Parts: sequence; structure tokens; C-alpha cells
Amino acid sequence: MKNIKYVGCDDAELDLFESQYALPDGMCYNSYVVPGEKQVAVMDAVDARCAHEWLNKVEEAMDGRTPDYLVCQHMEPDHSGAMALFLAKYPQAQVLCSKQAVVMMQQFGIEARNVQIVAEGQRIDLGGVTLQFIAAPMIHWPEVMMTYCAEEQVLFSADAFGKFGVYHADEDDWACEARRYYFNIVGKYGVQVTNVLKKLADKDIQTIAPLHGPMLEGGKKDEALRLYSIWSAYGVETEGVLVAYASIHGNTAKAAEQLAEILKAKGAGKVAITDLSRDDMAEAIEDAFRMNRLALCCATYDGDIFPAMHMFLHKLRLKGYQNRRVALVENGSWAPQAVRVMKEMLAGCKNIEIVEPTVTIRGSLKPEQTAELEALADALLAK
Repeated sequence: MKNIKYVGCDDAELDLFESQYALPDGMCYNSYVVPGEKQVAVMDAVDARCAHEWLNKVEEAMDGRTPDYLVCQHMEPDHSGAMALFLAKYPQAQVLCSKQAVVMMQQFGIEARNVQIVAEGQRIDLGGVTLQFIAAPMIHWPEVMMTYCAEEQVLFSADAFGKFGVYHADEDDWACEARRYYFNIVGKYGVQVTNVLKKLADKDIQTIAPLHGPMLEGGKKDEALRLYSIWSAYGVETEGVLVAYASIHGNTAKAAEQLAEILKAKGAGKVAITDLSRDDMAEAIEDAFRMNRLALCCATYDGDIFPAMHMFLHKLRLKGYQNRRVALVENGSWAPQAVRVMKEMLAGCKNIEIVEPTVTIRGSLKPEQTAELEALADALLAK
């Protein structure tokens, strides 16, 4: 980017995003100053936690000028939290946003007296630099829009193409935390993501500037677009199996581990295994969407399924899990119910093929049941 200035902030101390997603490397809130010959626009605010740092950065980037516009692409508090302080400091600045965002400002107690609603395709000329607005509803709130600057060949992509972590975290591996971010934050709205990608197809985009994570250029930008095309279509990124288990006393875990070894021996491709009671749930969701097959091993609990598995399946349904083949293993000492309950929960997902036979363990896996796991693995991997 030639003239656009980055004024975002790192929040290295934040431990949970949206109070649920672990942040081993913190988070960043991105904002950009776009100067034209006549006017200057600031692209988005930041979280209230970083408000004063951000305002100082904006003032420095202005080089003595005053912002004419604050473009509000997304009203979630991690981007609108510092808006009120910005508008108090720059009362003459006009807020550019979607119609829905105006209502949300009122809901969040933000008094914006000078607001211009911008529509799909509308342009604002800053003087040699134009901003074109692109409606992007449900990525991942209904008021979201993106902004394209043709002169700089930059797409300001709102929450799309973002990732967990501070700005420079995992610079050589964007996809890892971007994948976990996508499926847990945006994943339910694959159709809407696909629709926006179609709108962007005719634009010359050299840089993607998201609201979280680094700006993407060159090969990283191309790879991000490729992955988003797969993810938004609920396609398969990696041939393989996620073995997810919920075990009370360890016997279901042993069966899951044995199944994973059998799958590896049969050439299943990448095989990942996760303990839903202890491992990061967001990573389990990520792997379930990433791979084309899923094996669920669960203990019966109070005539239902163990809570960790219930949460996992609930989140899969919530995020639009679909187009996958699933194998089921249950454990129950006196009244196994896990297969029944898991089938009922998976019925809420689109195009899920549950393979037969399912496997039932009573207490612990017996040596003679290895053949049952072998048959289950064959059914799961069948072409």
C-alpha cells in the first residue's frame, strides 16, 4: 500500500475472544487511515481496551490533518468500542455505515450526530482516492460491509480473512489461526461468504486488509482466497479423519486411540485425535470442518451423552456442519444410549452420512471387538 497507514492495536493480554475462544497470542484490532488530496477517512475503530492508544496513533498518522470520515464496517464492540471517544475528539467527522449499523449504534449507546448511510456500490471520493462500499451481511453480523479502494487495490474486508493473535503472531502460518477463527466465528455463513467472493471476483485486489490479523499480499493473499473458497462451500481442505472422544474413566479414550491407529494403518490420510473434555473445543471444530470424515467416540451419561460431546455436537450444528461422513462408537455399562443421542443431534446437520455398523462398548473394549473397529474404519474410509 502506498499511502494507507496502519493504526491498529495489539491486545496481547486478552485471554478469550468473545469470552470463549482461547487466545494464546492475544488479539489485534485493525484500523487504517486513508488520506486523499481533499479528505481523510479512518477505516474502523477498535476495542475500548485500546481506545487511547488508537486515538494517539490516528492523530500521529493524520500529520496535522483532521479526519473527515469514520467508516464503520462492523459494529461488534471489538471494533466500535472506541467510536464514542473518537467522535468526541473529532465531532466534525462523518460516520459512513450501513443502515443496520445506525440502529446498532443506538443500541450500544453511541451518539453519532453526523451519519451518512452508504449503499451497495456507492463511492466516496477523497480526492484521487475512492472508497467503494460492498454489502457483506452476515459476515458475521447483518450490518457488515466491506470497502474497496481501487487506486490502492486494497480490500478492507471487515471480519473476513481475519485470524486470532496479535498482528505479527505466526507470520509464516496464517492459515492455522485463520482456520480456527473462520469456522468458529464466520463458519455458519458460508453462503454469504460465497456471495461476497462473487462480488469481489472482478476487482483487482493486491492487498486484503482485515479487522483482525495481518494484511495479506502476494502468495498469502492468493492462498487466503483459495482457502475461503473451500471453507465457504463446506468443501474438504484435507483428506483425513478427526477422531473426537468424550471419555469418563478412560475406557472410551482407549477405544478412540485404537480406532485412530487402525485408521492410520488403513491409509486414512491425516488422522487427528482430540479429547473433548481437555483439548481446545475451537480447534476440534476447526478440524471437523477441515477434514472429510469424523469419528465420534462417546460415553453414555445419565441416559444421554457426556457433556463435552454434547457441546461439540451443539457447536457443529450451530456452525453449519455438513457434507461429511461420520462413524459412531458408544460406551455404556448397563444402558448404552450415546449412538442414539449422537444420531439425533447430527440429524440437525445437512448431508451427514452415518456409516454402519456402529460399535457398542460395555465398560471397556474387549480384544475380540478389534474386528468391529476394523469394520467401522473400513466403512468410514469406503469410497
